[in-house]
Amino acid sequence: MQKRVLAAGDMVDSQCTRCKALLNHTIIAMVDGQVVRVKCNTCGSEHNHRPAKEPKVTAAKAPKAAKEAKAPRARAVKAPAISDEAVWEEMISPLDPDLAVPYNMEGKFRTNTIITHSTFGIGVIASSQAGKIEVVFKTGRKLLRSAC
Repeated sequence: MQKRVLAAGDMVDSQCTRCKALLNHTIIAMVDGQVVRVKCNTCGSEHNHRPAKEPKVTAAKAPKAAKEAKAPRARAVKAPAISDEAVWEEMISPLDPDLAVPYNMEGKFRTNTIITHSTFGIGVIASSQAGKIEVVFKTGRKLLRSAC
């Protein structure tokens, strides 16, 4: 079977860069008998020719040999994670909630101080860094701004 010689103005299948599909295109330019530039017949865009990709031929695989039975591995046992609510209960139990200080971004706070926050409620300060405090609330840990 003879391969048809292509020329400018002929139709060819090409991957359209705008439509993102393999569509009919009109050949605009050829160099050394190779299609270089095409125009999409669907959307009208001009772009370099992207020929249809030929499907890859996979080699036939040899049947796998039967696997030997392996001894099961010992799995590492992780310690159960302590929930933030349990940590909060443990930290707040020795402290008096009536002495809670209202939270303010410009306030200075110390570790193990009870604060009240308008959104998160009552919390205990776990640690303080430069400009931040880590507070344990019943709903979880939060990093808040402070003047520390």
